Amino acid sequence: MNITDRFLKYVSFHTTSDYNTNLTPSTPGQMIFAQYLAEELKNIGLTEVELDQNGYIMATLPANIDKDVPVIGFISHMDTSPDMTGKNIKPQIIKNYDGGDILLNEEHVIVLETAVYPEILLYKGQDIVVTDGTTLLGADDKAGLAEIVTAMEYLIEHPEIKHGKIRIGFTPDEEIGKGADHFDVAKFGAAWAYTMDGGEIGELEYENFNAAGATVTIKGINVHPGYAKHKMRNSMRIANQFITMLPRHETPEHTQGYEGFYHLNSMEGTVELTTLRYIIRDHDKDRFERRKKEMTHLVNKINAEFGEKTCELDIKDQYYNMREKVEPVMHIVDLAFQAMSEAGVKPNVKPIRGGTDGSRLSYEGLPCPNIFAGGHNFHGRFEYVPVQSMEKAVEVILNIVKKVAL
Repeated sequence: MNITDRFLKYVSFHTTSDYNTNLTPSTPGQMIFAQYLAEELKNIGLTEVELDQNGYIMATLPANIDKDVPVIGFISHMDTSPDMTGKNIKPQIIKNYDGGDILLNEEHVIVLETAVYPEILLYKGQDIVVTDGTTLLGADDKAGLAEIVTAMEYLIEHPEIKHGKIRIGFTPDEEIGKGADHFDVAKFGAAWAYTMDGGEIGELEYENFNAAGATVTIKGINVHPGYAKHKMRNSMRIANQFITMLPRHETPEHTQGYEGFYHLNSMEGTVELTTLRYIIRDHDKDRFERRKKEMTHLVNKINAEFGEKTCELDIKDQYYNMREKVEPVMHIVDLAFQAMSEAGVKPNVKPIRGGTDGSRLSYEGLPCPNIFAGGHNFHGRFEYVPVQSMEKAVEVILNIVKKVAL
């Protein structure tokens, strides 16, 4: 199966993850997709294909050389972001893209504009998979899945390419920060791995945010509005006050590079109760800790003004910057850099403004730099992926495999 057909098949599965179910995987569609993938891996000829009760897949491509070389792995995740629906995705292929705006949906007049997303002009003349404007696409990370499976299938069909043992790992719930929760690093048995979960072609990353999730709960008092003076305490208005107390320009839409942020991810409210859910991100560990302390400080200020226990805060760390764990084994980054260069791809080494399963796995003893999967504008209706970028990602995987076997 060519990579385009494989990718289109994968995005037909509804695998949006869910923060609220407390299940693993968090949604049933992920297990349905995992069952499909496990069968596909068996059918193309991989061995030791295992799908566990939590929706994790591991598989092996056995070595075809006698030489003792390190076992390496490739990892991607099966879920798509809950930021936008991933149900009934209707992908479109723009053949030989002409460089103009793309009308995604005529009925709703949804247009992917080059003025807003100028990076798409880099792919003029290529074939680009886009949405119909009503869903995300799911290239994060079904492009990565398709690339890994396609590369493994190619190696099986071309035994003349010599390689060591290769391990494959597919995870659920990465988008809600739980992708590594039940990943058995010892069982995986690789010296190192690569997550195929990056963005545009050329991305190579071994630094990521330190990350935490914060839930702010604000309690109010409801009284008939006609008789509310000095009695009502509107939790939504207090929540608005809390929101505006955070630094205005330390948000995703105002930051780039190594700059961290507070991101209000969702809010639900009534007069009596409002819940704010934030993610906190910073590459620098000290600044990360200061951001968490600032949240606590603002909660205390709210309580000092409106009364004790008006505002409560629950902060949980999610993952940490993998740089600390990858730098001692920088040869694995250098290897990927060389593999890209040999594929005619200019490596773009930069920090991830996010995280991957590899962020946590690196701290569990499996160093995991991140390689491009090729997509843009993840998590929204304007997501797209050039077919040629996916093809290059396959070539990079093959080059890494070959170089490890030298």
